[in-house]
Amino acid sequence: MTLNRRQLLTSGTGLAITATPAMSAPAKETGFTPDWKSLVENYQVPTWFRDAKFGIWAHWSAQCVPEQGDWYARRMYLQGEPAYDHHLKTYGHPADSGFMEINNLWKAENWKPGELLDLYKAAGAKYFMALASHCDNFDAYDSKFMDWNATKVGPKKDIVGIWAKEARARGLKFAVSQHAAHAWHWMQVAYAYDPEGPRAGQRYDGYRLRLADGAGKWWQGLDPQELYGGPVMVMPEGLTTIAAANKWHDENDGPFPEAPPAANPAFTRQFYLRTKDLIDSYHPDLVYFDNGDLPLGQVGLDLASHYYNAGLKWHGGKQEVVVTIKLVPEDHKSAVVEDVERGNRSGIEPHPFQTDTCLGDWHYNRQRFIDKSYVPARDVIHRLCDVVAKNGNLMLSVPVRGDGTIDDEERRIVGEIGEWNRRYGEAIFGTRPWKIAGEGPTEVVSGQFINGDPKLDFTAQDIRFTRKRRALYAITLGEAAGQITIASLAATAETGQGTVRRVEAVDTGARLAFTRDETGLHIDIPQGASHPFGMAVKITGQGLL
Repeated sequence: MTLNRRQLLTSGTGLAITATPAMSAPAKETGFTPDWKSLVENYQVPTWFRDAKFGIWAHWSAQCVPEQGDWYARRMYLQGEPAYDHHLKTYGHPADSGFMEINNLWKAENWKPGELLDLYKAAGAKYFMALASHCDNFDAYDSKFMDWNATKVGPKKDIVGIWAKEARARGLKFAVSQHAAHAWHWMQVAYAYDPEGPRAGQRYDGYRLRLADGAGKWWQGLDPQELYGGPVMVMPEGLTTIAAANKWHDENDGPFPEAPPAANPAFTRQFYLRTKDLIDSYHPDLVYFDNGDLPLGQVGLDLASHYYNAGLKWHGGKQEVVVTIKLVPEDHKSAVVEDVERGNRSGIEPHPFQTDTCLGDWHYNRQRFIDKSYVPARDVIHRLCDVVAKNGNLMLSVPVRGDGTIDDEERRIVGEIGEWNRRYGEAIFGTRPWKIAGEGPTEVVSGQFINGDPKLDFTAQDIRFTRKRRALYAITLGEAAGQITIASLAATAETGQGTVRRVEAVDTGARLAFTRDETGLHIDIPQGASHPFGMAVKITGQGLL
């Protein structure tokens, strides 16, 4: 029996039916079964992903409307946070005007997806990712199993569907990001209260509002409990300081568990149906789960196996789809692609991976524009070169304002990324790692979730290597001038690096003079030949690869 949304949730509580142990139907699907053994033994990363190297992400939702940066839907309910202060001043007290009102203010009135995608493709992006659902539990697509979606509230448009159509019309692979598995605890702040001040103890809107309260209002027929997840982990009465409230949140609804919520099986069931609907309706080439494992236990395995099997059907039996998750244990790395959020890898990874980072905050923050504090194009290019040399891809988030536009600073940065990629993309796209990732004085340490995604101060002496067909590429991570030396290509018996016959600039094809001795390959760089971010040279010969 197929269950609709109304059968899933009882109005008022957000709690209804019990989730089944396995929510896909393995008996009806061939290829993959919903267990790690099947995924590990049968999955292969598609060639398109390994060739693509660079994607751009629109991490865009109603949380971009206030232009206050990350996690607005949560932080607006945390007294003492800047987002709380902004909300109080701009929209009213969260007991009276909660995040559901921000969803209704998201209009996307100046959104021109084709124009943005033209810019991203010109920057070198080979795939594009749209945010489908964030931890705020709102679906940015025509969802069959969530009434709080962008076709009914806010933009009144199928945001994901429009992105998909426009991206594919430009030859870009299309990806979606799904973060909503954490909504059940992340939005419990909507049931809390101010611990201090004139309205101390008054519960926020999530605690008060039910389906019936919408009569005659813009949200008539919508149940706030469905959006906020139901009161399954409510801050207790009696907390009288901001410090005490923060401590409670940090210890209870703040952590990021990956197991399904025992107190809310209906949420688990609905997440499965929403995500399966997303997959079946839009046929994404990649699904990004913002999870440190497949989401919600068995449900994640059900979804991954369903998606992999669906991909086989869509592509005539070929494996052409990708699932990314984070913190993947070694014995699962052949089953999915690991995503390294705001982090690095120190050397070549045996399995393809993806690093994701952002020009600024994930959700649009106007202060970044005012302060001119975006990550510069130079650093993005250096990160791209470093990641690609280590068998990875780079997914870059370009924050979008609530109206659907990006600002002039972002547009300039994206344009500069494209300028470098047009000159030296041959050394990036469609390549594979060489014997070593690179050389140079700057140490790169493995890790992720690095606070602020700190800048690595690369120099022209930092070099990254890639290979394609019969060529070796060396990319300097800084402007090359005079002469560059590649110590890894020293002419010694120990290196065994073969014979160099030709060196040329990748962008112009001009031959470059070189010498080789026991200290390295020394390449003469004509004045003005290098881009300020660095340059790529193509090295051919015998025995180099």
